[in-house]
Amino acid sequence: MAVSTSTLILLVIIYFTCTFYVARLGYKKNSQTDDGYMLAGRRVPPAIMALSYGAAFISTSAIIGFGGVAASLGMGLLWLVFMNIFFGIFIAFVIFGPGTRRMGLNLGAITYPELIGKRFQSRFIQAFSGLLIAVFMPLYAASVIIGAGRFLETTLGINYNVALLIFIVIIAFYVIKGGLLSVMYVDAMQATIMLIGMTFLLVYTYSKLGGVVEAHQALTNMANLVPQALVDQGHRGWTSMPAFNSPIWWTMVSTIVMGVGIGALAQPQLAVRFMTVKDDRSLKRAVAVGGPFLLMMAGVAYVVGALSNVYFYRNTGMIATQVVPGGNTDLIIPAYLNHAMPALFVAIFMLSLLSAAMSTAAAQFHTMGTAIGYDFYQHGLMKGKSSSSTVHVTKIGIAFTIVVAVILAYVLPGSIIARATAMFMGLCTSAFLPLYIGALFWKRTTKAGATASLVIGSISSLFWLVFVHATEAVPLGICQAIFGKETLLTGTWPLVDPIMIATPLSFLVLIVVSLMTPRLSPEFLKKAFRLRLEDEEEASEATSHSAADSAGV
Repeated sequence: MAVSTSTLILLVIIYFTCTFYVARLGYKKNSQTDDGYMLAGRRVPPAIMALSYGAAFISTSAIIGFGGVAASLGMGLLWLVFMNIFFGIFIAFVIFGPGTRRMGLNLGAITYPELIGKRFQSRFIQAFSGLLIAVFMPLYAASVIIGAGRFLETTLGINYNVALLIFIVIIAFYVIKGGLLSVMYVDAMQATIMLIGMTFLLVYTYSKLGGVVEAHQALTNMANLVPQALVDQGHRGWTSMPAFNSPIWWTMVSTIVMGVGIGALAQPQLAVRFMTVKDDRSLKRAVAVGGPFLLMMAGVAYVVGALSNVYFYRNTGMIATQVVPGGNTDLIIPAYLNHAMPALFVAIFMLSLLSAAMSTAAAQFHTMGTAIGYDFYQHGLMKGKSSSSTVHVTKIGIAFTIVVAVILAYVLPGSIIARATAMFMGLCTSAFLPLYIGALFWKRTTKAGATASLVIGSISSLFWLVFVHATEAVPLGICQAIFGKETLLTGTWPLVDPIMIATPLSFLVLIVVSLMTPRLSPEFLKKAFRLRLEDEEEASEATSHSAADSAGV
């Protein structure tokens, strides 16, 4: 039985009322100051930070985009879940988080570009990083709002363009008005809704398909139904990894698993959240919340995406990619939800997907706004001499990037969500990860080394995208127009993701140039790496506990 329009409207009204109420709590608390608006006052509770981090990480690009990819390529994407939890949560919170928090506080940094800019005493690094984020993150943001728009389109039957506009107006209101604390409070609320929705989706799917064992066995038995075009590219069934060194293997391993898995460490909108908590203990406590949350969000999406083939084949005689128009993988999860789930659940799950999209998009818009308004314009072009207030300039930057992302959402082609996400995360990995590691863990890293790494990592990643990696180079057509061929290299090279080439090159440049150039002053490094009183007390307490354990106390 279909859910009435009045019920849908009531659910949406309740949801947005809660959203605006929670956003207002964040706004009233400390969004009137620069530190409050841009960094949430640096005293966010660990559970709120973990849920906000997870909600900003997992969006419609994971649920809709990568869920659809799993329906096409299979459960090999579960390796991405492992990478997300190991690198995106454990390594990020325990290894990268404490150093990021302390250094940000020591240097007075309130954005990710400002953190690395001040660490290397380089206004260029701050401005260039801000520009890189402002130019390329809208592609990632567009992929997120496309996912929300597609689901609203298929669920509510409203025009895709209208769905996008409604979605964007709501996000813009509380992001521009409320600042980062409002964003994080709303993220935490939305993460709770997402967790409930995904739990029900997993349980209902297995129930619908006869249980865990029967569902997976049925999917294994369908290997002979894989389209020949995918078989020729290395597909060996939805419960098997693709053939080694095949085109699909390279896509899954280098682009998706490596690019998105490791790329989480260098995401500006995620790293800045480490600077919002009050101490290192909060970051360690956050692992217990962030890890299970990510497991449920990404793991369920990929499992259900692959298993949707079983449902569609039993009920329509077709596999998932044959059910949707043009094989558009972005439409598979919405189609599965609308075909298989109870009408009331679809309406409620719509709120889960809205939450996923809004939480990630809000984090992206806040990061892009601070990057273009604060890092690039105020501290780059104006060299910190702008007469406008930081908050005012940032709000203008947020509004501008929202417009750009919306335009991209209208013009990007189908099946773009997962690809756009992987492209941006891969670029961030090549551009930011080497110098981020150098900033936190290698005092010998120099200003020249960090600058060279940032520039070479960015340029080499973009060059590989445009001229070598076939997935982007062929549709872009720039290489064909200039050189008369689709890609500059042949053989296996066009299958290799830019992250596999640009990131090692960026690391190499960082090390070589740093060893050849003067290091930063010992006084400055002492300031950047110093422990504050609360950190010393925490470290002392940890040492005391360790000594007591060793003594058998």
